[in-house]
Formats: sequence, structure tokens, C-alpha cells
Amino acid sequence: MRWSSALIPTLKEVPAEAEIASHKLMIKAGLIRKVASGLYNFLPLGFKIYYKIENIIREEMDKAGALEILMPIMTPAELWHETGRWNLYGKELMRLKDRADREFALGPTHEEVVTDLARTEIKSYRDMPKNFYQIRNKFRDEIRPRFGVMRSREFVMKDAYSFDRNEPCAEESYKKMFEAYIKIFSRCGLNFRAVEADSGNIGGSFSHEFMALAASGEDTLINCPACGYAADREKAEGASPFCGNEKEVLKPLEKVSTPGQHTVEQVTGFLNKKASELVKTLLYMADGKPVAALVKGDDELHEIKLHRFLGVTELVMMTAQQVEEFSKAPVGFAGPVGLTGMKIFADNAVSKLRNFVTGANEKDMHYANANFDRDFKINKFLDLRVPKEGDLCVKCGSALVSLKGIVVGHTYKLGTKYSKSMKAEFLDEDGKRKLMVMGCYGIGLARVIAAAIEQGNDASGIIWPMAISPYQVIITALNYKDEKIKLFADSIYEEFKAKGVEVIIDDRDMSAGFKFKDAELIGIPVRITVGNKTVNEGLFEIKLRKTGEEFAVKREELFSKVKEIVQRELVK
Repeated sequence: MRWSSALIPTLKEVPAEAEIASHKLMIKAGLIRKVASGLYNFLPLGFKIYYKIENIIREEMDKAGALEILMPIMTPAELWHETGRWNLYGKELMRLKDRADREFALGPTHEEVVTDLARTEIKSYRDMPKNFYQIRNKFRDEIRPRFGVMRSREFVMKDAYSFDRNEPCAEESYKKMFEAYIKIFSRCGLNFRAVEADSGNIGGSFSHEFMALAASGEDTLINCPACGYAADREKAEGASPFCGNEKEVLKPLEKVSTPGQHTVEQVTGFLNKKASELVKTLLYMADGKPVAALVKGDDELHEIKLHRFLGVTELVMMTAQQVEEFSKAPVGFAGPVGLTGMKIFADNAVSKLRNFVTGANEKDMHYANANFDRDFKINKFLDLRVPKEGDLCVKCGSALVSLKGIVVGHTYKLGTKYSKSMKAEFLDEDGKRKLMVMGCYGIGLARVIAAAIEQGNDASGIIWPMAISPYQVIITALNYKDEKIKLFADSIYEEFKAKGVEVIIDDRDMSAGFKFKDAELIGIPVRITVGNKTVNEGLFEIKLRKTGEEFAVKREELFSKVKEIVQRELVK
């Protein structure tokens, strides 16, 4: 490709709304342009990266035995009603009606559609295993699209769905996909971890997230360096190292005035206490019924754990009006002492506390020296807190560390969640009808691009992994109008193209400094400079974008040296 014929609209400045490196650099390097909130055009350079990732995914999926299909983006509401997700999915589901007033959804995922396909086409145990995949646009009406393509309303996903006759076979299908994902993200050049994860709206018995490690990541993973245990923050388990003060003598309950103090920081500062000496009372509606959850002031309630324990369909935090209705006090002053009409659950760490501070269910008032059993009753102690760095690993007892990451892929063991509700059955070898056992597996292509940039960038621009770089080599002709420089530059450009090297030549009438800056910005791994040194000494200067290493080679060595660099980087 000749730069003069391409569309690579690089910029010096980026919109103020671009918060993270990948968003800024994708705009600045001319990869994307915004159409509307959460909607982007991928320009030619950006689409080349997209296409490379797509090909890597397709190659590994095909090797793993998956079958590529194409399902409609617009999916009928009837299928969503069969699984109950038409209402459960919430406002993220983009809905529309056709001219006959029939309801449809723009698919954020395709479990319903593919299960309908399977129940129609798979009749016998002999027809399995089957794994169908597609690379397709998806839609989610994000309440707050942000971070560029990282959280957008329309995106391309590779989604796959496996169908098996029993659990052992389903485990084997899951294992194949897990291994394929390891290969995909390794080939894309990402530094990633596979971690245990919560299954969320997709459901199923367990799942794994594949997280690209990045300081800017929205997600947190908890990792044990000693034994390798890793899980996302929603799934992670960790034993609190908190020893408590449970041997203290119980002191008399005392109501204290705390005018205008309603946050943990305000109350503990006002009373000269530590956050670990206060117990937060969090009020929720669980399928319409009130429930209270207690955690230490320096801990965070893990809503998913509470949700899972209660076994309810919907768990939502009470509104300010509901808090006042049930606790008789404004938000920030609720407490377990005298709280009636609901069950009270507490985190295990609260059981180690004595003489703690809690809300008094009265405006501007708190209790000091509150104690469970004596002053109020706990229905059950359980693990309710969000694990954090410094907690102890539940597998080996070592200290856990916290890392930030970007979710680029997710694998789910679905079991019979969808086949049961949609009656996706087959005839087994014993002559009985049985439910298909399913798995599903997703990869966000744009997230892979963003994650690669978050992991590979510097003050000058992007640093692409060789496998997904839009081009492997950029030839920078310093003065393309000079006939001798033009001859040398065109000569190696044509040779590289003929020999299968992905190359772009910067043939623009621009200054050397301008061209160098653009080359650094778009992040091509290998830069070859053709200038006076080439004309006068027969030397071509090579610079490696990743390391900054520079050296010069003669014409007869140029191709073999560049090919060696490209191959070395591709196999890493």
C-alpha cells in the first residue's frame, strides 16, 4: 500500500472525551471515527487489524472442529420469551417492531437462536458433538458507552455454542474451546490470564474470563502468585486476615449524636474510630421483600454472593424512600439494632467484632458498642465481602494480589439452562429423549484491539504485536521526489510485496520529521528508512518500534534480515 493512496487521517489532538490510551490512539492514528455515542466507523487501517484478528480466530476455531454459520442480527421476541430473557435482560436489549407490530430484538448474543437451530436439526446422539460459531455484529444499549470501542453499543463478537449428549462430552467441548482461546490470545500477542468468573445474564454452572492485563482495565482480577489461583472480582474467594476484637469485654450500648455524618469516613472521623470498627447496614429488596446485609466499614458487600445465597430473581438496593420507610431514618443512619420486618445477614468478619459502631435508625444518630446476639440477632453469617489484595488464598493460604484487566473473551458451561426451557432434545442410544448439554464462548474483536494498544503504547504512539499490526513493515522515503531515493524505495517495496511481506511505503511529500512521527504513531513494527545514506553508502536504516533498536544493512541483506525479524516476532 502507498500512503499517498491510503486513508490514514492522523491527528495531533484528540477529543476531550477520550479517557484511556486505546481510545485516544485509535482516533489519533486514524483507526476509527465516531458516528454517535457508542458507535464507530472503522477506517481502512483499523479494519486491517480487525481482519487479522478475525482470521486468527477463524483458523483456531476451525482447528478445534467448530462449524462457522451466520445467524440473523434481528431475532424474534418469541424465542426470548421461551427462555424468560425478554424481560430478564433489561434495558440493554435493543427492541424493535416490524410493520406488522411483531416484536424483535437486535441480538446482544444468540443463545436462543442457535438453540432453536439445534433442536430443529440435531435429532440423534450420532449428530453430536456440534459446535457452531459466527463472527457477527452485536448490539447492547449500554447506559453509558465509554472508552471508545471498549464499551460500545454495536460491536463484533465471535460467539460459539456447543451441543453435547452428556456432561463428560460437554466438558471435553469446553476444554477444546478453552485451549483454542489460549492459542488465539497468544497469537494476538496479548499478556493475559484465564480466570474463574461469574456467569451473569448468560447463566450456567461456571465460566472463565480471559483478561488482558492492563492498568487501565475496567475489571479487577484476584490472583495468588503462589498457587496460580485466579478469579475475577465477582467470583473470587479470599479469606479475610482480619483478627477482630472478639475477646473484648462487652460494653453498654450507647446512642451518640452524629449530626450530618452519614458516610463511613465521616462517622469514623467524627467518632475517632477506624473503619474496621464500624458495621455498615445495607438494605435491599429481594424479589420485593426487604433484607439487610452487614459488612465491616472497610469492606465492600459482594452483591452477587448475596444474590446467589438468597436464590432470588431480582436483588436491588433500596431507594432512599424505601430506606426511610423500613429503617425510619435517612440513608446513612440505618442499623441492625431495632430493625424489624426483615432478615439480617452478616459477613463472617462481623462475627469477630465486639463493641462496634452502627446506625441507630434515627436521623443524625449512631450506636457505639453495639454487639450481635445481645443487641440484635443475625439470621446467618456467611461470606459476603468482596475479596481484596492482602486476603488469604482459599486454596493455599498465601497472600492474594489484585490486578487490573480487560475482558477480551468469556467461556461458559451452560449445561441444560437453554435446552430445558426451549426443549432442545435428542434421541440417545438407549432410545430415550434427553436434553442437549450446552456451552457458549465469546470473543470481542474490538476489545482485543483496544487491549493490545493498552498493553503496547508509549509517548509516541501505538506499538503493535507483529501478528495483528496492519502492516509488518513501513518504508519511509525521506525525499520521494529525489529520483534516486524513489528508485531505491520503490525497488524494495515491490520486492517485499512480491515475497509476501505486508508493507506500506510512505511516499508523501512531507518532511522527514513528520513522516517519522506518523510511523511511530501508527505503530508498524519495522521501519526502513530510505534516504541519503542509502544513495551515498548503499545502506538502509532499520528501526524496531518495540525496542527502539536501530541498525543499518546493505541492499543484499535487507530482505533476509527483515524476514528474520518478522518471523521471530510472529512465533513469540
